[in-house]
Amino acid sequence: MGNFEYIISSLPFLTADFRYADGQGFEKVMEEIRENLSEKDAAILEVLLRGFRESELTKDFYADTLAHPQPFIRAYFTFDRNLRNAKVRFLNRQLGRPEEEDVLRLSEEEEEEFPQQADVASALSEADLLSREKALDDIVWKQVDELSLFHYFDLTAVLAYVAKLHIVDRWLSLDESKGRELFKKLVEEVKGTYQGVKFEA
Repeated sequence: MGNFEYIISSLPFLTADFRYADGQGFEKVMEEIRENLSEKDAAILEVLLRGFRESELTKDFYADTLAHPQPFIRAYFTFDRNLRNAKVRFLNRQLGRPEEEDVLRLSEEEEEEFPQQADVASALSEADLLSREKALDDIVWKQVDELSLFHYFDLTAVLAYVAKLHIVDRWLSLDESKGRELFKKLVEEVKGTYQGVKFEA
């Protein structure tokens, strides 16, 4: 079993001025998290990390995650696929292509339910590229919050942290000031969770 209380309580080690410390980076943080996970939980973390690589996002990958026993993995990648499909449909409309072209469906009969459809359409309509990316990442961040609600010291909490850290890491390369702002938000969320949970003997 992973030492989740230790992992969660030590996650804010990332900060000082909300930059990675010397010699650290996203992969270094993942190594430190893996060291405190069981082999089974570390394997589940790897599924999440695979999903951050574009080359992995195949129909088989999404089918596998849809059937995954870990609820966060199932829900996160269902959302991720719906979000990507919404982007494809938006681009198709902009380019005058058939709306369903290149949309990734797991079956011909599949009916997509995507409550964030209107929010995504609004985000994609932003004229400025960085504003568009920020709005989309805000949607992802909010969804991760919903998927990890009431999870404090368990694998779901760790996976949610990693999903948010992935967003932060991307912004550190896109816009350092925005990345540092998100870093601060993430650290404050984790600290608030840790301090706000009361343990009973």
